[in-house]
Amino acid sequence: MTLPDRLTFIRVILTPVFFVVYMLPVLFPEQLAGSAVWAVPALWLIFIVSELTDLFDGIAARRLGLTSDFGKLFDPFADTLMQITCFFCFVIDGIFPAVLFLLVLYREFSILFIRNLMLKKGVAMGARIGGKIKTVTHIAAAAIALLYASLSRLGVFSGMQPFVKISAIAVFGVSVLFSVLSFMDYLTVYLNAGKTGPS
Repeated sequence: MTLPDRLTFIRVILTPVFFVVYMLPVLFPEQLAGSAVWAVPALWLIFIVSELTDLFDGIAARRLGLTSDFGKLFDPFADTLMQITCFFCFVIDGIFPAVLFLLVLYREFSILFIRNLMLKKGVAMGARIGGKIKTVTHIAAAAIALLYASLSRLGVFSGMQPFVKISAIAVFGVSVLFSVLSFMDYLTVYLNAGKTGPS
């Protein structure tokens, strides 16, 4: 694996760690009441490191000339894995509506299907500009939701919490819209590839 791929792999490893750290106080609130406090900085550390690896793997791939078909697929896979895991945690915790999460999930499975079809045509479809915008909005929604979860677990700024939650849902809704739009973009690329053949 190249350096960018190793950075991406860190994100894959951190994904289940985020899930476990987030969910333990949710699933066992009485037994692990005190863990809600220490889990907050741990969750932010995992989240920030994960997003930094997403930034640096792209920079390393471009500057070192280490872009590859594998990296084009591995990077969005790692992004999706972390984002879906975060959103799933927020749905279970009652922050995000399940219906919006399902739309994201359907989109990701559909993109996976399209990428597999493109591979049959000899084309490794990497992230496109619409997908990158979607990723940025997903990160923003996850960050605001994590802020709300953090405030709730720490029991601080109770007056701000409803506003933060509404903001998280609103940004998540926008991110879902970008998800749908980017799917249409990927679908258009696939349909055009069917007309013109591999490029």
